Amino acid sequence: MIHNVHERELPVDTSVAGALLESLLDPETTVWPVERWEMIEMDRPLGVGARGGHGPIRYDCTAHEPGRLVEFTFSPKLTLKGTHTLEVLPGPRPGTSVMRHTIAGRTEGTMRVLWPLVIRWLHDALLEDLLDRAADAVDHPPARPARWPLWTRICYFLFETKPPANARQSSSPDR
Repeated sequence: MIHNVHERELPVDTSVAGALLESLLDPETTVWPVERWEMIEMDRPLGVGARGGHGPIRYDCTAHEPGRLVEFTFSPKLTLKGTHTLEVLPGPRPGTSVMRHTIAGRTEGTMRVLWPLVIRWLHDALLEDLLDRAADAVDHPPARPARWPLWTRICYFLFETKPPANARQSSSPDR
């Protein structure tokens, strides 16, 4: 079983953080780290029934509460069975919120090897980059931006589909 969680407290109300969630598919305002990762794309606006993904990872939107939650269920063709969810929750202090991403699932077939050796490393880097961008978007950049371990940089170099050349450039993979 996989239970992988990444979260970041943001010094803004949930309505502000929720707007970041809703901009996920907009290449101009998204918190998706488009400078290093292939953009998330769906066949229609964010909402239940939208199909798409990023790179070779395909999924369907199976739950959407605007400004609060978006849940994607992995494609049946993928050997990772389960969901990944991005949500905005009230923070531990007044006026704060938490952006959280959770993968809950199980691996089958080749994913039993790919997840621990490659996919998890790339996934973790993408999520930490996304959370750094969310913090930047609310004018509260992280004191220490996420750094990729050497193995992540090797996996990225060998396996990751690079974003288009016209994607926004703000940092390099070895930051």
